[in-house]
Amino acid sequence: MAVETINQELSSSQKEFETLLNADFKDRKLKENEIIKATVTEITKNFIVVDCKAKMEGMIPIEEFKNDDELSKLEVGSKIEVYLERIESFKGEIVISREKARRMKAWNRMEKVFATGEEVTGYITGRVKGGFICTVDNLPTFLPNSQIDVRPLKKFDHLMNVPLKVIATRIDKIRGNVCTSRRAVLEKSKDIEAKEALKNLKEGDIIEDAKVKATTDWGIFLDIKGIDALLHVSDLSHGRVKKPADLVTIGQTMKVKITKIDKETNRVSASVKALTEDPYDSLEKKYKIGTIYTGTVTKLMDYGAFVRLEDGIEGLIHSSELSWTNKNVQPSKILSSSQEVKIKIVSIDSGAKRISLSFKETLPNPWKEVEDKIGAAIEVTISNITDKAIFADLDNGLTGMLHFRELSYNEQDQDLARYKKGQKINVKIIELKDDKLRFSIRALDKDPFDWFKENKKKEGSIITTRVHEVLKTGVKVSVDSDKHIIVMIKKNQLAKESADARPEIFVPGNALDAMITGLDLTKREVALSVKAAQIYEEKSLVAKFGEGAAKSGATLAGIFQKALGKNPAKKKKKEEE
Repeated sequence: MAVETINQELSSSQKEFETLLNADFKDRKLKENEIIKATVTEITKNFIVVDCKAKMEGMIPIEEFKNDDELSKLEVGSKIEVYLERIESFKGEIVISREKARRMKAWNRMEKVFATGEEVTGYITGRVKGGFICTVDNLPTFLPNSQIDVRPLKKFDHLMNVPLKVIATRIDKIRGNVCTSRRAVLEKSKDIEAKEALKNLKEGDIIEDAKVKATTDWGIFLDIKGIDALLHVSDLSHGRVKKPADLVTIGQTMKVKITKIDKETNRVSASVKALTEDPYDSLEKKYKIGTIYTGTVTKLMDYGAFVRLEDGIEGLIHSSELSWTNKNVQPSKILSSSQEVKIKIVSIDSGAKRISLSFKETLPNPWKEVEDKIGAAIEVTISNITDKAIFADLDNGLTGMLHFRELSYNEQDQDLARYKKGQKINVKIIELKDDKLRFSIRALDKDPFDWFKENKKKEGSIITTRVHEVLKTGVKVSVDSDKHIIVMIKKNQLAKESADARPEIFVPGNALDAMITGLDLTKREVALSVKAAQIYEEKSLVAKFGEGAAKSGATLAGIFQKALGKNPAKKKKKEEE
């Protein structure tokens, strides 16, 4: 009973103490995760002891004060802001932090300046991938490389650990990320300055001291009275400019004319060529079509070469105008950059600022030279041999073709093997058509077909031939004694009677009378027929002997025998021949 009474009294006392404690905390108005004011009560070697209200003391590690000069100013009684994490830990102690107080305060301010776009002061304290660490009110932020200046910088040492004006461009409190930009501050300031400066600048103004700030492949950036201006590469000169950097240096001043001002974007365009007269305006007065001038090669392209006639005046030599002998030649194989050349003006278009030039027309035309030599014998050098032809070069660079049929009057394509590259041969020029040259070797000799003219032979003439070769399909015969003209008589033309039209009954060397049934001296073609000759002879005999034989009662066979036997010795001799 006594124990129970004691327990009841203890329980009652505990509840009373808890009530009083809660009432005390309520009076203190303390809330976790907030910044509160605290008073320094003691400074030790490792801690700063502070009173957070109602004699609730907490300890802050002294390391949280070593990053600034605050520690040297601290003394007992000093007021500082701390972050209250927990009113009571598992050890029954209050948990506070000076560093977190600073961080929370910095975050609160960062959220405010992000919303308003206010400029803040930061310090670049380190490098990271893609940018820098910029500390703002002890809060580390990310400053990208692209946002450190209005133009790319190669050196950054002068910006390290010095106060810089930045603005917050992105904030993520959950992840603890903040992005800042110095470029935005500079551009804003620059825009204000530019708008003021533009009030005193107008299109058409001539600036004597425009300063070169930077160069690119497509232009030059200038500083004109504190305003950025662009001098495009096309406005540097009336002529062609390869690289602006070849003409100017950084820091150099130059004379320009303001050609355009965009007050909305604060962009200014300048020009150098606008200061001088356009040479194309008097182009046709200075240069005449068909006249030869001297120029300098400025640029080589796949399709041709550009040549400067004077400053600001350029023309194009198309690849087809580079060589008489090669229409698709690469310009670099004939000309070189900076080379001084003779050129002829082919055409002028002042409106389009185009001049067409020719290089080949300043040189002798080899085709014209060859045209005057058609039918003449010349010496050429074999440059290539194919299955059907030989290609040979003249001394003037032209190349002609010698077909195997033009080797000789009786040669075949296999006879090309007798010739080799580099060999010099004598040929006759037989044709020039569409810039194509044809040679002949056989044309150097007398044409065997002249035999027909010399012997007055024509279609319908009967000639005596010699069997040259016997084939299954017919007989090859030689027309002339030198065997330069070999003609095939087909099987069905060997005899009037089909039974006698057998090639195997003939022997090489036999004499054979045949009629010329076709003759084309231009194409060098001749057709022979024994059958036609026999029919003709038969008709001739009938015409000669038919009238007398009819009166005497003689037969046709008898007429032939009589005719053939009229001079037997002569007939036998003819067959032996």
